[in-house]
Amino acid sequence: MIAALAKANRLAGKPPLTVVFSVLILMIIVLAAIFAPLVAPYDPNVQNLLGRLKSPGTLIRATHFLFGSDELGRDTLSRLIYGARVSLLVAFASVVLSGIAGCIFGMLAAFYRGWVETVIMRLVDIVLSVPAILLAIITVATLGPGLQNVILVLALTRWPRYARVAYAQTLIITNMSYLRLSRAMGAGWLRVLRYHVLPNIAGALVVVATLEFGLMVLFEAGLSFLGLGVQPPTASWGAMLSVGRNYVANAWWLSVMPGLALFLLVLSVNVLGDFLRDRLDPRSA
Repeated sequence: MIAALAKANRLAGKPPLTVVFSVLILMIIVLAAIFAPLVAPYDPNVQNLLGRLKSPGTLIRATHFLFGSDELGRDTLSRLIYGARVSLLVAFASVVLSGIAGCIFGMLAAFYRGWVETVIMRLVDIVLSVPAILLAIITVATLGPGLQNVILVLALTRWPRYARVAYAQTLIITNMSYLRLSRAMGAGWLRVLRYHVLPNIAGALVVVATLEFGLMVLFEAGLSFLGLGVQPPTASWGAMLSVGRNYVANAWWLSVMPGLALFLLVLSVNVLGDFLRDRLDPRSA
């Protein structure tokens, strides 16, 4: 019955239920992060030593720890909400920066060809030959931890993904007759790339950006887990996981809650990315 319903929705042009639920989860996380001061029940950095390592649902002196408390008596739910701000900010900023850089370099390499293409694409191959997380760890360790450095490092390590897609898509478009006609009529390279190339490759780049968003969330959490991301006392899901591993035996919620939040966010983004890829790919029609 579920398969029949999914098939009917697909034929009717409606998104599957998994996509609908993913969008709802993503909207809840985004809205909670934006309105964190209004949604969070307590200040995420206020310590309550009498309420250390309390299990979910505990009430201590008018403080209700709905998701439990950490080793300093801070409310886990409040820190999860504020930690979503860090994860979404890092992911969004790094995706935008890497997307812009990769799109520009990819289009220039395909449009000019020659030595420009050789230099840019060999640089892309060099960056892609190094594991992204290893390159990010080395760079952050050199520049130092911090929110700005994490965003910069992730943007520098992920732009080749966009460059390859933009390069391949631009190569196809540059061979089309309308683009050659536009060049013959005297249109400059900037106008051609802006009005003729970019609108035609935007769909593929959006799909890449959607899939990269979830990966950026995981990278930020991994760097924070290693102590190279956002520094305490700022709430971060990766840092919460790092602390929670020391209390798995008697305070499981410290690692389960941020891990579940990461799982839901990344899963929602990936499901949405797969849906957009299928919808924007003409071969899947």
